[in-house]
Amino acid sequence: MRLVQVVVPAGKRETILAELEERGIDYVVTDETGSQGYTGVVYFPLPTQAVEDVLSALREAGLEQNAYTVVVDAETVVSTKFEELQERYEADESEDRIAREEITAKATDLAPKLRPFLVMTVVSAVVAAAGLLLDSPAVVVGSMVIAPLIGPAMATSVGTVVDDREMFLRGVKLQAIGFVAAVAAAAGFAYLARVVHLVPPLSPAELLSIGQIRERLTPDFLSLAVALGAGVAGAFSLSSGVSTALVGVMIAAALVPPTAVIGIGLAWGLPTTVVGSTVLVLVNFLSINLAALVVLWYQGYRPEHWFRLSEARSATLKRIAALAVAIAILSLFLGGVTYSSYQHGQFEETTRMEVQDTFGSGEYAALSLVDVQVTYARTPSPIAPPDRVVLTVGRPGGTTYPDLAATLKREISAATGYDVAVQVRFVEIQSAGGDVTPARDATVALVRPTRGSSAAG
Repeated sequence: MRLVQVVVPAGKRETILAELEERGIDYVVTDETGSQGYTGVVYFPLPTQAVEDVLSALREAGLEQNAYTVVVDAETVVSTKFEELQERYEADESEDRIAREEITAKATDLAPKLRPFLVMTVVSAVVAAAGLLLDSPAVVVGSMVIAPLIGPAMATSVGTVVDDREMFLRGVKLQAIGFVAAVAAAAGFAYLARVVHLVPPLSPAELLSIGQIRERLTPDFLSLAVALGAGVAGAFSLSSGVSTALVGVMIAAALVPPTAVIGIGLAWGLPTTVVGSTVLVLVNFLSINLAALVVLWYQGYRPEHWFRLSEARSATLKRIAALAVAIAILSLFLGGVTYSSYQHGQFEETTRMEVQDTFGSGEYAALSLVDVQVTYARTPSPIAPPDRVVLTVGRPGGTTYPDLAATLKREISAATGYDVAVQVRFVEIQSAGGDVTPARDATVALVRPTRGSSAAG
């Protein structure tokens, strides 16, 4: 609920009060003297959904556009008339949103000044890069919390639907500057960390094997769903008047970590990583803006003046179309990655089944499959074909299987159609207390061999 304070212009007092009485709104009038000839201030409580409708009606009744109007939160209103008014407006669920004036003010407040926005963006990018290199989910989440990214996206969308060109341009400007600043900050920090050995010397393969980085290397349609969900949640939280803090973290989750991966890719000179992460960030940026724009337009936010409605509708539809086309073009890359991920999954599942079938009987019946690892080609590309299969196999003590790697290579190549190298690493399984059959592809207590351990095959 809201408490509205309106400064009444001279000569319009009776008309405005009559409009409030006709709508069944309780009010209080105080006589005031102002520098512009105003004669009084009217105070009246309103349900949140009623603010835009009532203010529009008062303007039609003579309230000037530049009249002093204040809308503040009200914790409690005890009034029979207010309860009736609240029931009347709450009956229409489509109007469950804050007023146009409020959402414009909130969007303006969310889009900070350039200097604090740059500082917070740079800090969040540096923290994200550190978290990625440390493979620390907690640090990465911390970078999302401090990222001020929800404001520019919401300002862009609100500025479009209410035909506020200045707000729209400000939102676009902050998003573009924030992206460039975040990439530069992450790249600079990652390069410094590499040069001064803040992190151990990492080859490209070792860098891209870090879990937090690897997750951002293969953008697929699931990434698109996350970004669209973030945009929808941001628009609904803004239009409903609730806190946008948690939604801001969700939006930052779609943007900050992949942006930091771009910087890390630049620092290590990995163009494929840079391209993949850049596509992911662009898709997320565009999807968040598209989803927020569609939601706000669907909720009925329009310019204040009817003669600007046509212009705002045209601008909104053009921007929705442009965003949709750009996302569709970039989604071709996402589709390729998604299909490649499907192929990788199929290859790994087929490999696992072939190995289990080989161990099912015959001379290899005493063996058990512990782990399967697949590497793809020799370059960090999400669409690269499988290059090598590393199998960790449990065997009874004192047994040897010199031809196992060659046998598995033939079986895997015949089943999958890929001519991959196969490496077998043995671990001994000891049991006590009777006959124990090793579990096939189950969790086995063991010490995994290090990189420098011996392996067969």
